[in-house]
Amino acid sequence: MQPTDEMTCPKCHASMGSRTVGSVTVHQCGSCSGIFLERADLANLVEAENDWHKGRESGHVTQPLPRITADMTAPPPSTPKRRSYIEVLFL
Repeated sequence: MQPTDEMTCPKCHASMGSRTVGSVTVHQCGSCSGIFLERADLANLVEAENDWHKGRESGHVTQPLPRITADMTAPPPSTPKRRSYIEVLFL
């Protein structure tokens, strides 16, 4: 995408808004809610997501999902935490 003052959604041609999350600029359509990124921003998001899962951003390392067995019980309720770095885009 080329930088302009007003961006138009390539899908529905409505006006798009921009916001910055970390070092990434996200363009979102006000009509169809489509999210569009520049190639470099997508690479930055992938790198940030990988860092988050390695514990560099979140302060903890995510664990693999456990196997479901018949003897399992439900875990105790906990406070919701971000599941990924990219999740902040969809708040």
